[in-house]
This record gives sequence, structure tokens and C-alpha cells, in this order.
Amino acid sequence: MPDLLWDDVRNFFDPDLMGALPDVSVEGTSVEDWQVVFELVRSSGWAWEYLEGGVAGPLPPAAEVLTRADAETVDLRVWPVPGVLVIFRPMSAEEIDFDVDLHELQGQAGVDVLCGFLAAVGRRLGKPVAMTAEGDYGNRVLGFDPAADRVVLMTDPRSS
Repeated sequence: MPDLLWDDVRNFFDPDLMGALPDVSVEGTSVEDWQVVFELVRSSGWAWEYLEGGVAGPLPPAAEVLTRADAETVDLRVWPVPGVLVIFRPMSAEEIDFDVDLHELQGQAGVDVLCGFLAAVGRRLGKPVAMTAEGDYGNRVLGFDPAADRVVLMTDPRSS
């Protein structure tokens, strides 16, 4: 059974309500947590591309990436499935941030892809992963809950 059902969460996948690129984050992280994410990306079978200053290259260790992030724009682009792009922006060791494009996550298939990705990251880190509307960091709408070992609602989707 899916973690979340499209009919229950469609408002959280509406680009007009949430912004096209909602914010997804893991708080209270470290350089080691970023390295865990890098290893997950490398070992998962997902397509990925590391860009530094817009130039593609090999994915260095997280400690190096985080020291470069101040000087250059750094993106780790990950495609958990074809047609769905997740962009990690390693700017701070203390928080793992990434964006998803809601236009790519429509219908139950999109909900399932997002839930699967959030769960993979959250399980590997053993930490909650939360999604908020674009630029609305304080109001979590859904996310991976390690205690429940699944993606859960964090607010009522009808209130969006």
C-alpha cells in the first residue's frame, strides 16, 4: 500500500499552491550525513550528475564539496526515475536541502516516486525528511518519519 494517496495529497502537489519547487530538507546534519547521501546516490542505480560552476565532473567527497560550495554554485542532480529530477544544493553541513519539481510528480505515480525517494534518504540517514511549500520553511506538509518508517502527512492537505 502506498504511503500517501493522490486523492488525499493532491493539494501538496499543486504547483500553484505549493510553488513549482517545494523545499525538502533534513535538519541537524553533518558533513558525514552529506557523505552518506552521496554514497546513497552512487549506490542506488539512480542517474546523477555533479555540477560545479555549471561544469560536470566526478562527485568529490562531501567535505570537499562543502568547502567549495561558498565559492561556486554546486548542484548534485539526481533522477530517481526517468523524468523526475531532484536537485541537491550542498551549501551547509548543518542541513541537507533539495528541490523537486511538482510538474514532474503528478498523479499516484508521482506521489509514489517522491515517497520512495524521501524514504530512501530518511532511512539511510535515520532522520526525518520534511517538505514545505517553496520558501515556506516553517510549515511542513509531509515527510519521512523514521519512527513510523514511512512518509506521513504533517498537516491537513485540505488547509492548503
